[in-house]
Amino acid sequence: MKSTNELSFATRAIHVGYDDSEAKGALNPPVYMSSTFTFQNTNEGGARFSGKSKGHFYSRISNPTLEVLEKRFAALEETEAGLCFASGMGAITSVLWTFLSAGDEIITDDTLYGCTFAFIHHGLSRFGIKVTSIDMSDPKQLKAAISDNTKIVYFESPANPNMKLVDIAAIAKIAKANNALTVVDNTYCTPYLQQPLNLGADIVVHSATKFLSGHGDLIAGLAAGREELMTRVRLEGLKDMTGAVMDPLTAHQLLRGLKTLSIRMDRHCSTALELAKLLETHPLIAKVSYPGLTSFAQNDLANSQMRGGGGVMTIELSGGFGQATRFMDALQMIKRAVSLGDADSLIQHPASMTHSAYTEKERAAHGISESLLRLSVGLEDVRDIWNDLHQALQIAGQPIICAA
Repeated sequence: MKSTNELSFATRAIHVGYDDSEAKGALNPPVYMSSTFTFQNTNEGGARFSGKSKGHFYSRISNPTLEVLEKRFAALEETEAGLCFASGMGAITSVLWTFLSAGDEIITDDTLYGCTFAFIHHGLSRFGIKVTSIDMSDPKQLKAAISDNTKIVYFESPANPNMKLVDIAAIAKIAKANNALTVVDNTYCTPYLQQPLNLGADIVVHSATKFLSGHGDLIAGLAAGREELMTRVRLEGLKDMTGAVMDPLTAHQLLRGLKTLSIRMDRHCSTALELAKLLETHPLIAKVSYPGLTSFAQNDLANSQMRGGGGVMTIELSGGFGQATRFMDALQMIKRAVSLGDADSLIQHPASMTHSAYTEKERAAHGISESLLRLSVGLEDVRDIWNDLHQALQIAGQPIICAA
């Protein structure tokens, strides 16, 4: 087989990190359901604990099944090392706790996933860490805000839920010049559509629950970056501070999901683009935000750092919150549920659901209107998804008749 660097993305997603000759020829990696691992003698145990000898000794630190996933994921992000976590928030908190201390500053974009926002603003700030929020779609704001105390620059691109993009290369350049780490949440894109590390970022984090899994049947997180950074996160943030350890069966399920990632993402992207074009011409739709649309304000940036628009969009109805609620409730096939990246199409109302941790004033300031809906486009036939959207829009557009 060719070296990892010579293999295509789809081939790496299937083969990297596993040698079937080491597992009695099993096509799929074994699931090592073991909390601990034995040593041949005392010296071997001591050498593994000290790091002088490679090998597994306790599954909170490493596990053979997770190791395959970590190597494969690192190959997809085109970096040195990957790391598994019990959830996306486990990945985010483990990374941030590793590199932040009292007196440090973290600068974030002003639009973040609700739980990330809560952890950073309501959590980190309780421990003497300064939190500064800016609009990172304007790199000049980071230049003005960054200081000697800034240790991490953190953002999502696209941002959840309003789809705002950040110029990863421009932001990473400013952070690096000021000795700060750039951490990017790459959940929406996956490494198939966007590779922040190749654009200058230091660490990527993912809720692997979403597109990387693709089937809505697990909770998991992943991170990737240079070996020395990931080693610190493994031994500090993960092992000692959060304990957010992924179980081996989840790793096995994620390895299965990765095998179809490229095929699924192509389908998500093509279907989402077709639906976005149909929606933006509908008279009841006030706005569609989707990076693949030429009408999207940051379409040029999307084309330069993404290889597709992704599978998520936001829509706003012209009749406001009441009409948006009627529309959501009229959907028949599309499920009303949080999360995204599943085979099933899902829709949710961020203001009352995933981003309820924001105050109403904060949501308004960050472009999360009360009528904003987030649509995660699934793998169903595009005609069936559109038919469901269309019939729900017809119902939402009907006048409300009040009883006398």
